[in-house]
Amino acid sequence: SHGLGPVALANELLAFVTSKDLDLQLTPEGLDAFEHEVGVPDSPLCPKTPGDGGEPSHPLPAAPGPAWKHPSLVNVPLQGSQKRSNSTPETPRPKRAPSSRSPYGLFSPGSFSPSVTPSQKYSSRGGRGEVVASFGSVQSPAWSGRGGCAVKLFGCPEENLTKPYKFMFQKALDVREALAGRVEELGEVLRRHHGLDGFTSTALPAQEPVTVLGQITCDGNGKLNAKSVLLVGDREHSGGAQVPLDLSELPEYSLFPGQVVALEGTNSTGRRMVVSKLYEVTLLPGGILGGIEQRMVLVACGPFTPSDGVAFEPLSDLLEVVARDRPDVCILLGPFLDAKHEQVESCQLLGSFSDVFRLCLRTIIEGTRSAGSQLVLVPSLRDVAHDFVYPQPPFPFPDLPKEDRARVLLVPEPCTLDIDGVVFGLTSTDLLFHMGAEEISSSSGISDRFTRILRHILTQRSFYPLYPPSEELNVDYENLSAFAALPVTPDVLVTPSELRFFIKVSGDPKPPGAGTARNSSGNKAREGPGWGWRVPRLGFSQKSPLSPHGAARKCRGHL
Repeated sequence: SHGLGPVALANELLAFVTSKDLDLQLTPEGLDAFEHEVGVPDSPLCPKTPGDGGEPSHPLPAAPGPAWKHPSLVNVPLQGSQKRSNSTPETPRPKRAPSSRSPYGLFSPGSFSPSVTPSQKYSSRGGRGEVVASFGSVQSPAWSGRGGCAVKLFGCPEENLTKPYKFMFQKALDVREALAGRVEELGEVLRRHHGLDGFTSTALPAQEPVTVLGQITCDGNGKLNAKSVLLVGDREHSGGAQVPLDLSELPEYSLFPGQVVALEGTNSTGRRMVVSKLYEVTLLPGGILGGIEQRMVLVACGPFTPSDGVAFEPLSDLLEVVARDRPDVCILLGPFLDAKHEQVESCQLLGSFSDVFRLCLRTIIEGTRSAGSQLVLVPSLRDVAHDFVYPQPPFPFPDLPKEDRARVLLVPEPCTLDIDGVVFGLTSTDLLFHMGAEEISSSSGISDRFTRILRHILTQRSFYPLYPPSEELNVDYENLSAFAALPVTPDVLVTPSELRFFIKVSGDPKPPGAGTARNSSGNKAREGPGWGWRVPRLGFSQKSPLSPHGAARKCRGHL
């Protein structure tokens, strides 16, 4: 008779008890007061006294403005408010029409996008199939694989991120411990390699040259420059004390925030250190490489959609290339469904993010099945349907078909792969762009910025040594030190970037080939020790064992 369901009635009762500051233990008097104030007719909550005309036995004066009628508690329109129209809008929201196609079929232009016309930018692009950069011998053997080889994560399972973890629970003390531990670890490497006697405090005045250990930082929130460089001393010798640096006597240098260095210089007043020598961390040794036959590795990166639609036409073209060339390994780096895409940001997809993402993965897995290639899927922080944290766990895919479990490898971001004895370092984060925006340098000769940044990554022994990180990244520092450190110097480093593509040898003596390519308007990129969105691939054409860091002499690549 009161016209309210159990949940609505309970909400009203809770609002009444809370507003009157009554005991939560229900009593007949309290129910009488609730019935009188709320005005619920014929309520079964309180029995009526015979002959009283249906009135409660203990009536209470009504208080003005009952709490349950407040607009924040119930959806009752206030005076002067407009009621929601129940009529059909003139332009109804597009609904997903039933389709007879297989849910595992390739994407069509109208699958998940309101725009049913194919991308004009993608179809009219120029330079399709053009090689824009090469490395090594470009002659035979031809680009073709046998469709499979041994691929695994480098190192033991405990050293790799294999499952999701809780994030956004970091404490400042835990972050400090992670950063201090990294400084101490690299400081020991510097001491042993350069034969240093020890380190002194950054806060003590010194008339004679002394050696200090610490981390480069900026004296403000702006961009680092030669006049704003600070050294945050290590915990053991300096207690974290900061000292400004005078770099005028250094003939050449390359510094960025977060870099761990050892410096030699004088600090006559204890307020500024005049640096005369810079000690940098050395490269890690390479992996133990065995003899391998020719291998073809195809690398491609997202987004796999053109900028003017979510039609996944580039992905379909990529899968055709995989089926034609049958690479031994196909490495795909995210984003697979880009969080920065205009139609994703405005929620114009005709399905949920997770549905579109799962269908994308199923399309890739089925599209590469006939080629027999080992498939490696690397997530990205721009994947809208995945955890936004760095390091990033692998994609969850519990319904992966049994027939594909042996050839599909879901890896974290970043990761280190062992492909038949050749070590690949993979990351989908634009660390070149992030570090390039913060790095400062001075050199008497010609200096290549890309080479400097790549060398920093290798010598700092981390996939992301920048601190503080870019605002685009959500970094968990405890897991960063555990799972984003380089276990060895990779033979091939693959990284995406908005900067210009390249394939080059970086570091010395002859360490990994490294490179990058930019994704422009849906084009693919192809290369060897680099990366991009135009079918990157790398062929190893040697039959003799590789020496550490010898992959650059034994491989060839096209971008």
